[in-house]
Amino acid sequence: MNLLFCSVGRRGELIKDFKKSLPKGSKIIATDNSKYAPALYFADKQYIVPRITDEGYIDLLLDICKKENINAITTFIDPEIAILSENREKFEDLGVLVLAPKKATADLCFDKYKMFQFCVEQGINTVKTYSTYEDFCKEYDSGLIQLPVFVKPRTGSGSVGARKINSLVELEEACKEDPLLIIQEFMDGIDLDADVYVDSISNEAVKIFTKKKIETKIGGANKTISFKDDNLFNFVQDLVKKFEFVGPNDMDFFYKDGKYYLSEVNPRFGGAYLHAYGAGVDFVECIVNNIRGISNEKQIGQYEDDVVMMMYDSVVIKKIKD
Repeated sequence: MNLLFCSVGRRGELIKDFKKSLPKGSKIIATDNSKYAPALYFADKQYIVPRITDEGYIDLLLDICKKENINAITTFIDPEIAILSENREKFEDLGVLVLAPKKATADLCFDKYKMFQFCVEQGINTVKTYSTYEDFCKEYDSGLIQLPVFVKPRTGSGSVGARKINSLVELEEACKEDPLLIIQEFMDGIDLDADVYVDSISNEAVKIFTKKKIETKIGGANKTISFKDDNLFNFVQDLVKKFEFVGPNDMDFFYKDGKYYLSEVNPRFGGAYLHAYGAGVDFVECIVNNIRGISNEKQIGQYEDDVVMMMYDSVVIKKIKD
């Protein structure tokens, strides 16, 4: 069984975990546009590829799939998710399972304001969001929203550019500098994260691991603690039915005044999935079953409370040939 991981960057620990759980004789093939991406060298074979925007990029991935007898493909970066989604049929024609959402869902996840609008339409509890400074001011003047607020890029990822804003002057300046910022209600509740595997056959959430964020840096949470709440498990299972996810998802939530609020969804392996795997919530076996045409049984909340993940720095030392 062979998997193709695209744009692997620094995700070496994830590849190491996969290799522990894959059936004997399996291989992981990794790609990146830089030969200095450390995660490449934890894979069984590496390909240095052009940027994902290159005209021949998909054809190259398809060639790799043929050459390496790939059974499933996924990416570790947000901008590539939609690219895999819109080319799903080309991969499926080769017998390759695409671990990425259907195109409409991929587009929603990448555009945080469209995601907000969709959640409101579907009755999904979510964080109040504005696409312009002017729209925010209308509700601010009416007393429907207060300062401080939180701003982030409409299509950003990895917490880059996300920050708290305390005054109207500061907010106006920020929106002038970057017109594509979205403005969100500042949630002073508990910041939470869920790793969710959505079965490619049943289209249901079959594994869920939830954790509270202890510390967050650019790129995501680096210290988390596990917890379980049936209310959140039910919320996740219900919202999954409104989308077309396939495979791993990293979902962000807030808990405030007795309610859970969806903040955003990254439909890929999150950086802190390592916590789920270390606590015994193994998505690899789900992927293996789906590749074999087997629908996974639900295993929701099968882990212990109060298991802590603490990330730390490491290095790769490697002689690289030109």
